[in-house]
Amino acid sequence: MIRRLRSLEGRLSLLLMLAGLAGVLVYVGITDWPLPQLLALLHTDAKGVAPGPVHLGFGAGLAVSLAVLVPLALWMASLAMSPVSRLLRALEGSVASYRDGDFSISLAVNRRDELGELIAMHNALGQTLRDQRQHLVQRELLLDTVVQNTPVALVLTDAGGRVAYANIAARHLFNDGRSLHGLVFADVTADAPKAMREAVERGEDALLTVEMDNSEETFHISQRAFRLQGRPHRLLLFRRMTRELSRQEVASWKRVIRVISHELNNSLAPISSLAHSGAELARRGEVERLPGVFATIGERARHLHGFIAGYASFAKLPAPRKAEVPWGPFLEGLALHCRFRLLGGAPAQPGWFDAAQVEQVLINLIKNAHEAGGPDDEVTLALQVLGHDLRIEVADRGPGMSETVLAQALLPFYSTKRSGTGLGLALAREIAEAHGGRIALANREGGGLQVSLLLPLAATREV
Repeated sequence: MIRRLRSLEGRLSLLLMLAGLAGVLVYVGITDWPLPQLLALLHTDAKGVAPGPVHLGFGAGLAVSLAVLVPLALWMASLAMSPVSRLLRALEGSVASYRDGDFSISLAVNRRDELGELIAMHNALGQTLRDQRQHLVQRELLLDTVVQNTPVALVLTDAGGRVAYANIAARHLFNDGRSLHGLVFADVTADAPKAMREAVERGEDALLTVEMDNSEETFHISQRAFRLQGRPHRLLLFRRMTRELSRQEVASWKRVIRVISHELNNSLAPISSLAHSGAELARRGEVERLPGVFATIGERARHLHGFIAGYASFAKLPAPRKAEVPWGPFLEGLALHCRFRLLGGAPAQPGWFDAAQVEQVLINLIKNAHEAGGPDDEVTLALQVLGHDLRIEVADRGPGMSETVLAQALLPFYSTKRSGTGLGLALAREIAEAHGGRIALANREGGGLQVSLLLPLAATREV
C-alpha cells in the first residue's frame, strides 16, 4: 500500500482527493460558515447590533469558490508538475545528445515512482550505448591497424573519384608514402604503368605484369563497387603477386620434375634391363626369344614417347582458332570417338570456338566419365545457352569426387590414377580459359560428377 502511494499514480490520486476536499471546504466556508458570520460582524450598526448572517446563493457561492479555487489549483498543479517538467526537459536533452552521438549523459534524480524507473532504464541504456561505442571504437582501431599494415595496397574512392581512404601500402605504391586523402585517383595513377592505369579505368579484376623500379612486378587488381552511407564508393585492392607466383612456379617445376623422373625411371629401367637381357640371349645364341624382348622394349619406348608428347602438347597449346560451329556435324563427329547420351537437343544458335580443341576436351571428359565406374548409359552431354554464354555439361553416375580431389583436380600433374599424367583436366581448363571461358567440377545429387564448360557465344566474339 505504501509503495502504491509513493507511485506517480498514488500521488496524483492523493492530490486530486486533496483538491476535491479543498473545493468542498471552500464552498462551505463561503456559503455557510464562517464567511457569512464574518460578513455579518463587519456590518454591525452604530448601536452594536449585528444583522443576521449573509448567505450567498448557489450561483454566487459557486462563482466565488471558483475565483478562489482556480488560482489555488494552478499553483498546486505547478507545484506538482515542476519536478516532472524538469525531468522531462532533462530527458529531452539527453535524447538529443544520444541523437548527436554523445552517450556520456546520465540523470542523477532520486525518485521511487514510475519516473524513477524510467530514469534508471535511461541510465542503463546510456551505459549500454557507451559500452557498445567503446567496443566499436576498439574494433575499428583493430581493423584500421590490420588494414593499415597489410601488404595489399587498399584504396577507397568516392563517387567523384577522390580518395576517401588509403592504407600505408597504397601510399607507398602511388605517392612515395605521402597521404592520398582527397586526391583524384585518376591523377594519382597518371604516372603509373600503362597496363595498370588501363586496368583501373576498365573497373575489372586483372592480373598483370608491369615494369617498376627497373624490375618486373606482377599485380592482382581487385575492384568492387558498393554504397557507403548511401553514397557510391569503389574499393580497389592491389596485391603484389611476384613472390607468390615465383613460389608457385618453383613448386610446379618441382612437381613436373618429380612426375617426369618417375615416368622416365619406370620406362628406362625395364628398357635397360631388357637390352641387357637381349644382349645376353644373343651372346648365347638364343635368338628365338629376342623378338619378345624387342617388342617389350618397343612398347615401353612408345609409352614414353606418348608421355613426353602429352606434356609437349600441354606446354605448346596453340591459340584457339574460333569459328562458327554448326551443332549437327560437330556432334556427329564427336559420336565417332566416344559414346554419350545427348540431353535436351542442340541449341539453335551455333557455337563459336575452336572445334578441334573443344572436341578434344569433350572426348577426354566423356572418357573420364566412362572410366568413373557408373552405368555407360548415364554418361550424358547437355548443351544450354545462358545469356551470351554456352554451357556444355558432361555428367556421369559414378562415385563423384571428394572435396580434396575437387579442389585440386584442375591443377596440372594432379591425378588419382596410378598411370595418369594429371594433364587431362588441366588441358581442358587451359583450352576453356584460352577461349575466354571457364570450367567447373561439382558432385551431383544422387551420385556422380558434373563437369561444366562455359564458353562465350558468337554474339560476344572479337571483331
